[in-house]
Amino acid sequence: MAFRLLLLPGDGIGPEVIAEVERIIAWFNAEGARFEIERDFVGGAAFDVHGTPVTEAAMKKALEADAVLFGAVGGPKWAGVPYDMRPEAALLRLRKDLGLFANLRPAICFDALKDSSALKPEVVSGLDIMIVRELTGGVYFGEPRGITTLADGERRAVDTQVYTTGEIRRIARVAFELARKRRNKVASAEKHNVMHSGLLWKEEVTHVHATEFKDVELTHILADNCAMQLVRNPKQFDVIVTDNLFGDVLSDEAAMLTGSIGMLPSASLGNRDAKTGKQRALYEPIHGSAPDIAGKGVANPLAAILSFAMCLRYSFAMAQEADLLERAIAQILDDGYRTRDVMQAGRSELGTAAMGAKVLGALDKLHA
Repeated sequence: MAFRLLLLPGDGIGPEVIAEVERIIAWFNAEGARFEIERDFVGGAAFDVHGTPVTEAAMKKALEADAVLFGAVGGPKWAGVPYDMRPEAALLRLRKDLGLFANLRPAICFDALKDSSALKPEVVSGLDIMIVRELTGGVYFGEPRGITTLADGERRAVDTQVYTTGEIRRIARVAFELARKRRNKVASAEKHNVMHSGLLWKEEVTHVHATEFKDVELTHILADNCAMQLVRNPKQFDVIVTDNLFGDVLSDEAAMLTGSIGMLPSASLGNRDAKTGKQRALYEPIHGSAPDIAGKGVANPLAAILSFAMCLRYSFAMAQEADLLERAIAQILDDGYRTRDVMQAGRSELGTAAMGAKVLGALDKLHA
């Protein structure tokens, strides 16, 4: 069976890091895998060509693909476009139309990079956290929303935080199921002390735990305390489940514990079709478009490559291949190779393409 991949490189460093993913895909195809690739514009690149951040044709490809590999969108070039045409609107539509409600963001500190973290090496050594972020509800999608001018000339902005029982329960199930395959602990982060949506979140997560996952250890934590604990003692956490807004913030904080946001992948998953078994999915590095280094050949491609490893694991049940790719990355880091964002004294600095080549070389050696 051939798997259909849609590549949406996007803006900034997106095309550079996705180009290295393409080389990894070609390596697996040479070893017997069957990945078929399509490409399209997204974000600012799509706006420049089509006048919209994502076309209907690109959306059709995304809906038909077995998985989408996404680079990054945005940059100062498009700062003046209408709000609903901003590059980031493409990603929001992809998440919504594909039903990608579960965002998995691992925060793993490779042993070779423990000295790159802003925290003490002993605090982050061995760090392995999975943040499960609800992705299609909450304040980013709630209505009403917008900016209005009041009668007295004052301007007022409104964003609405909205969650339903079904939205909370389905993301809770994802977190509990993941925990069963890890260290069997879930921390649910919200603000039930000041937000009605947080109170509902706590009650519904508790219900799912009591009725379906009593074997998993569940703790509730206020989101601001969770942010503090991630810096104080991050290894206390296994799986953290939280809403769209808090997940956005906490996952970026956790990323920096590992040494660089340029190292971390993510997966966004939808429901699995009961008849076909197909599950729509989008995989992307969380580092953004980094326009300040775009085109310089110095971007770190490892987060994008690790995102493909997550694709192998979650979309195609190719766990051995995912493990191989992750081992290859760990090996080149152990050998002292670094991109600029994680560079250390006494190590060898590589550009984007050279780092991709090292990954390919490590794959060859490990697979021999």
